[in-house]
Amino acid sequence: MRSYGQLCAVAKALDAVGDRWTLLIVRELLIRGAARYTDLHTGLPGIATNLLAERLRELEQSGVVRRYDAPPPVATALFELTERGRDLEPVLDALGRWGGPLLAEPDPAAAFQTHWLALPARLRLSDHEPDRRPITVELRTGDEPLTLTTRDGRIDARPGAAETPDLVLDGPPQIVIGVLLGTLEPDQAQAHGLRHEGDIALLRRVQPRTPGARPNDLISPTVA
Repeated sequence: MRSYGQLCAVAKALDAVGDRWTLLIVRELLIRGAARYTDLHTGLPGIATNLLAERLRELEQSGVVRRYDAPPPVATALFELTERGRDLEPVLDALGRWGGPLLAEPDPAAAFQTHWLALPARLRLSDHEPDRRPITVELRTGDEPLTLTTRDGRIDARPGAAETPDLVLDGPPQIVIGVLLGTLEPDQAQAHGLRHEGDIALLRRVQPRTPGARPNDLISPTVA
């Protein structure tokens, strides 16, 4: 890890987390909590395994990541963010907002994984009917599903399928995002490949905190 050698807080922060792939590793750990090495490698398409190991060592040395051995039945090494590492969540949220307009013309060759929506969903969506019973919405865009659960007006998001979802949305990423944000009506979305199971009217509850959000506002940074 090379240093900028500057007595400046921004430069010092970049010394710790400014290398290529580093903030995307932080993104994965913010989404997953504790994660295995293989989970991180799967969630970071394109990273070499030796580079991932190097970046994790550097993050441990910087006090951003903690490695520990999980007891049986997991019985493997897990990585998680320290409190200092979790303090980077608003940094990634700001980067996601700044990078949203850069996704206006999607790159068809770019990778996409559904769980990358977890962090922006937590930060930018809310339950607009918080006094009603919690609901669970499962998102599918072709890989591992993402489960959204309403909780006290907030949205919790975790990778993986829901046990008993109230609503399942399945379709191309931009279409699923559009119907979540309300920029696409359900019938429009269905004409563009959206499939659903359950009561699609429940989408009225899961809405952006900021009115007039755009589809790109929900996509977290994915550029390596």
